[in-house]
Amino acid sequence: MKKSILALALLGTVIAVGCQNSNGQNTASRLSKPPAEWKKQLDANQYNIMVESGTEPPYKNAYWNNHEKGVYVSAATGEVLFSSDDKYDSGTGWPSFVKPVDPKKIKIVTDKSDGMTRDEVIEAKTGLHLGHVFDDGPADRGGKRYCMNSGALKFIKKP
Repeated sequence: MKKSILALALLGTVIAVGCQNSNGQNTASRLSKPPAEWKKQLDANQYNIMVESGTEPPYKNAYWNNHEKGVYVSAATGEVLFSSDDKYDSGTGWPSFVKPVDPKKIKIVTDKSDGMTRDEVIEAKTGLHLGHVFDDGPADRGGKRYCMNSGALKFIKKP
């Protein structure tokens, strides 16, 4: 009996840890709405990226090569997150920015998925995944590369 209880407790711990993001917080608990609610609001690609922390393929996404002037807003909330003025060609195949429009609209959390430790960028208001930030951006513009998923963003062209 004790072995069964111990096995169940161990199994419960393994399941709980497997559902946590890298900073020990349950990914669903950081979201402003339950995943089921986001599933109703987001399309399949947006849900995979923003709720399940997926990554779209490089060079096969909407904005990696967009050179128009405008702003990039959250696909979930419409909050302005990045500007074309801060976008640059990083050669990675994803839209890259030197900074967010307002640092208070994003949060940086530790991501230890895929055998790496990275700084994950999430939307502060919702807890949704946007991409990652790296220290290999243009030195003359602050040295940061905010590498975002196009599926987490919508582009609004300047009139």
